[in-house]
Amino acid sequence: MARRTKAEAQATRNSLLDAAEQLFQARGVSRTSLNDIASAAGTTRGAIYWHFKDKADLFNAMMERVTLPLEATHAQANQTGPAEQSLDRLRAALLSALHLIATDISTRRVLEIAIQKMELTNELGAVQERCQRIYQRCVEQNQRALAAASQASGQPLSIALHTAAIGLQALVEGLVHHWLLNPQAFDLEQTGQQTIDVYLAGLTYPQRCETP
Repeated sequence: MARRTKAEAQATRNSLLDAAEQLFQARGVSRTSLNDIASAAGTTRGAIYWHFKDKADLFNAMMERVTLPLEATHAQANQTGPAEQSLDRLRAALLSALHLIATDISTRRVLEIAIQKMELTNELGAVQERCQRIYQRCVEQNQRALAAASQASGQPLSIALHTAAIGLQALVEGLVHHWLLNPQAFDLEQTGQQTIDVYLAGLTYPQRCETP
């Protein structure tokens, strides 16, 4: 039998990831077996192990197809440029990410799976570790952008820098989480823009002095 070409191998890999997306969304991650995915992709279980170590490895690869573009979008906030424009870059990156989530079907489906269809079992320990790394990276990116803006303006933030970075990440993730539960409830992009703008503006307010 002739060796498979690199293009054929990539096509099989994509078919497996497509099948995993569909089945994970329909059944949930824990109720979908590797055999189910192989069957839906029209291939064998052996083909899965050729491309992926286990279900967690497959799940992470599925996530990376959509989260890598999101991570690249978020990384725009840390591109080289004037420090006084760091907040503008951060804002643009966050709004670009929300636009992608609201308009790209594959991105939306994978995020639905990650938020609504996944149980963090021992089998998916590597998935939890990856999610934690991504979260930490995003918080660090927020923090760098906020620190640069504060330094450029010569004004401290109204709350601690790390707290501000965590709060911004929680705001965006919370919006996405609730929008995915009911996309008709509100406009993700419009609501996201308004709430992000209010949050960023609030960070420039002077700190309150506690009354003794």
